[in-house]
Amino acid sequence: MAEYVKKCPECGSINLFWNKEKGEVICKDCGLVIEEKMVDFGQEWREFDSEEGDKLRRAGAPMTYTQYDQGLGTEVGKMADLSKLGAKSRNKFFRLRKWQYRISTAIERNLKLALAELKRVASYLKLPRSVEEESARIYTMAVQRGLVRGRSMESVVAGALYAACRRHEVPRTLDELSEASGIEKKEIGRTYRFVTRELGISILPSNPADYIPRFASALKLTAETQSKAIEILERAQREELTSGRGPTGIAAAALYVSALIHGEKRTQREVADVAGVTEVTIRNRYKELLEQLKLEKEIRKAKKKLVAV
Repeated sequence: MAEYVKKCPECGSINLFWNKEKGEVICKDCGLVIEEKMVDFGQEWREFDSEEGDKLRRAGAPMTYTQYDQGLGTEVGKMADLSKLGAKSRNKFFRLRKWQYRISTAIERNLKLALAELKRVASYLKLPRSVEEESARIYTMAVQRGLVRGRSMESVVAGALYAACRRHEVPRTLDELSEASGIEKKEIGRTYRFVTRELGISILPSNPADYIPRFASALKLTAETQSKAIEILERAQREELTSGRGPTGIAAAALYVSALIHGEKRTQREVADVAGVTEVTIRNRYKELLEQLKLEKEIRKAKKKLVAV
């Protein structure tokens, strides 16, 4: 009902009644028939179990870029029980299936292999369905524009996944993608920049705060430490300390400082391994945060408390 009207045009009342049997919307206050002969888009059958519903349903699954034909194609003999057919009919099906594969275009064959690899990497990284769908769309556009030519399929898949993660603000580092795909980090970054530039995909810089929950969970830090790390990052952003610096490095340094303040000491090596950066990066970002945000006093207080305890 809300799709058609929100209030009565005669008296302005919102006390409306939708009569589904007659297809009418009536105002309960003044009796005006606001809509009539409305189309019912609901199903016209009843179902008592899922099997019966599947038999009566006439529409298929929704379109998706994670399949090479977007889920609209059919395969010869896919649903047929070939064991019940004779040898001659069975051979006919096999020949038709073989020719169906042969007449498929180069793009379709490429997408079949690439989307299978994309699903594997997305599953390894535990990415949500929305990111997988977006990365498949980006890869499909890249193939149609001829951007894959001259590059390895795996590197373009990894670049599309990284772009989708950035667009959906799902924090994944290049190191994680490199480990999952088996492609060098530099190659993934190079391909990612090329694909986004050629397809005109605008991606905002990563927010370091997005990495805090994952890093804190891996380091087994408390919620208070996470909150303090985010607060440190917000102060760092106001002081423009995050511009021009890697989001993972500054996030890891903020978490390291916060852990020191709350007495949950973690070594720089432990934090660096979780964040996928070097100890030198942690050390440099740590020094910058201490100098610019004047955090030495808080760390000293935390140390005194620990000594007193």
